[in-house]
Amino acid sequence: MPFTIVRQDITKMKVDAIINAANTALQMGGGVCGAIFKAAGASELQAACKKLGPIQTGDAVITPGFGLPAKFVVHTAGPVYRDGKNGEEEQLRLCYINSLKRAVENKCESIAFPLISSGIYGYPKDEALQVATGAIQDFLGEHELEVYLAVFDKAAFTVSEKLIGEVESYIDEHYVAEHKYTRQELLDVEREVLEEADFIRYNVPSPTQAPTVGTGIDELIGSLDEPFSETLLRLIDAKGKTDVEIYKRANLDRKLFSKIRTGKGYTPSKRTAVALAVALELSLDETDDLLERAGYALSHSQKFDVIVEYFIVSRKYDIFEINEVLFKYDQPLLGG
Repeated sequence: MPFTIVRQDITKMKVDAIINAANTALQMGGGVCGAIFKAAGASELQAACKKLGPIQTGDAVITPGFGLPAKFVVHTAGPVYRDGKNGEEEQLRLCYINSLKRAVENKCESIAFPLISSGIYGYPKDEALQVATGAIQDFLGEHELEVYLAVFDKAAFTVSEKLIGEVESYIDEHYVAEHKYTRQELLDVEREVLEEADFIRYNVPSPTQAPTVGTGIDELIGSLDEPFSETLLRLIDAKGKTDVEIYKRANLDRKLFSKIRTGKGYTPSKRTAVALAVALELSLDETDDLLERAGYALSHSQKFDVIVEYFIVSRKYDIFEINEVLFKYDQPLLGG
């Protein structure tokens, strides 16, 4: 998928370029910067940096990766956080945009970032994350690139406390663990099913009294037997969107979307199908209908499903924000 959050040591990632959160002097520092220098070969990397430094805050320059698995290291100088009123946000955003530009200029197809300025430079982690995802999302709107945000441990990754609180409340109310039911509870469920079956048997309306189907996805797409790919294309047209808009909003690789679009018998993964529902800003009922066409359903026994349901019910369709929360709960991310 184009943008992925991973828990990994950035110095071991096999990507075209990794980002070094550098100082303006481009001198070997501590933390992630020091680890990158050591893994690359401190003397060689320092010699290469010496030819390019110093740089301004927000600038980015590129050197070979030397002993790293990555071909290149892009060095960018993040802002020291004071109070957020001294241009820190714009400077941090420039770090990401300029780093991505250097990567594209050097024909890189994959790039990995740390969360810039969130360590000793003191940028609040939740705000640093918002700037990072916003800048990356904007850049990916115009470019085809695989971008990773590498987080070494959970302590370095913070999502908005307000958002996490809302999600936690929704999970508490709707999540039903599969092992939760006792035998008596199962018997109660079975009884309710039988009672419901009797109700349906004796109260089914005659064809002339059949209820009218309400407004929903079927009024937009027609036949219930349509395969997933045809349904998807009809929905894109109905929403007045383009293919590019939808696959980028869904955090999908262009090649994968093409496969879904042209392969009549191709069934996407559940994560991909949900991502497309989010990109299309479908309601919960519409999402259920779309997923059913791919053979899936949302379940309250799966935490992943409950988290996704919270965002759909709340009409919050930012897939990057959803993925941040999924990552926080150790769930798979949306996209493909």
